[in-house]
Amino acid sequence: MRVDPYWMGYNGGVKSSSGLGVYRRLRPHPSSVGEARRLIRDELAMAGREDLVDTAELLVSEVVTNALVHAGTPIDVTARVGEDGLRVEIGDGSAQLPVLRHGATLSGTGRGLRMLQRMVQRWGAHSRGDGKTVWFELETGDYENEAVAVEPDAPRRDGRRPRGANTVEVVLLNVPLLLHVAWREHVASLLREHLLFSLDDESTAVLQDHAAASEAVALLGEQLPDPGLVEDAEELMANAIEPGVSSPREVLSIPVAALENFRVLERTLDAALQLAEAGEFLTPPTQPEIRAFRGWICGEIERQSGGGAPSPWTHAREAAPATARLPLTWSPETVSLSQKALVAADDTNRIVAVSGSALDILRYADADELVGRRLVAIIPERFHQAHLAGFTLHLSTGRAPLLGRPVTVPVLCADGTEIPVELLVQSETLPGERRVFVAELRL
Repeated sequence: MRVDPYWMGYNGGVKSSSGLGVYRRLRPHPSSVGEARRLIRDELAMAGREDLVDTAELLVSEVVTNALVHAGTPIDVTARVGEDGLRVEIGDGSAQLPVLRHGATLSGTGRGLRMLQRMVQRWGAHSRGDGKTVWFELETGDYENEAVAVEPDAPRRDGRRPRGANTVEVVLLNVPLLLHVAWREHVASLLREHLLFSLDDESTAVLQDHAAASEAVALLGEQLPDPGLVEDAEELMANAIEPGVSSPREVLSIPVAALENFRVLERTLDAALQLAEAGEFLTPPTQPEIRAFRGWICGEIERQSGGGAPSPWTHAREAAPATARLPLTWSPETVSLSQKALVAADDTNRIVAVSGSALDILRYADADELVGRRLVAIIPERFHQAHLAGFTLHLSTGRAPLLGRPVTVPVLCADGTEIPVELLVQSETLPGERRVFVAELRL
């Protein structure tokens, strides 16, 4: 069927010599990715532009996959080849416009948008009816082009959403911004693995739940401030401390139609975390504060949408560590018998060994007073959020600004006093993908 409904009124970019294009509505199913590729490949072959096929197929695969997993609705694919190249529009039923996140080194997601930015001449996104369209224009198959053009009605970057009768205002108090960033990255990994684990050929319900959960996470990411994490270790330690990494008050505007998405998010994450703890996923179980953050923010949205009052974020000073999936095949004597001041922790954030010199520095009489506790026991409270977020981001995305780099930090002693030390942390990967982190303390 050769129709072109979305080209009406288009006045820029690629110009068609024939006036023809191709349009197809695809079902929300994994097979639609291949169908979209074939559609674009055939259109380019018909126009004699085989030079664009490889790049166009790759980009169409990414954008259709994004529509599939983030919208879970029928997908409209429109393409036309003109004198200047190819224009593709991919529409779905989600009103959530895509945002190219800055600081992409923090993120395990957003691959499709980064590819668009790098590989096309122009791309953008705009709302249409109750959904959106992502479009791109490709003039050559050259991968080095970095030009980006976003249409005027592209996503807002100021985090504000219009308020009205169809939205609910949710007031968040004492928002832990670093925990939010870390939680979002961990959730992205969990949701992705849960989708792959649960998807089958018989039902689209898993896709629809994934899309609803992803949209809930995106709503929060769009509206909560970015704390601006940096890679420089000294700068990070100087700035990632309370109260600067928390916001006293943030106001969310949640569309009434999106409230159910947060309930779906809760259900989906509960199921995903059970699978992760059973060892079915590569994504590791997360810190208790990260879990608590999800419960708090989803609970605030649910309660306040029903007329309840805001309740500020709080967390236990030293909650129980996460449960390890596999035993730690590592000898603690390499640390406990060392002449150096060493503290070792595993990938659940639990202290597993301390040397005598480290006990002297930290003013503990016996290693049993520390072994089994979480690392936050020796970290001043104003650094807790930065530590928990950094630990989670490292396990989720590999971000490691403090590994292998000496940095001066305060440590918390047994008597409640603080002393500055030079800290050097090294990581060791063990069988079963478990990890041990060994920190040397130097006065």
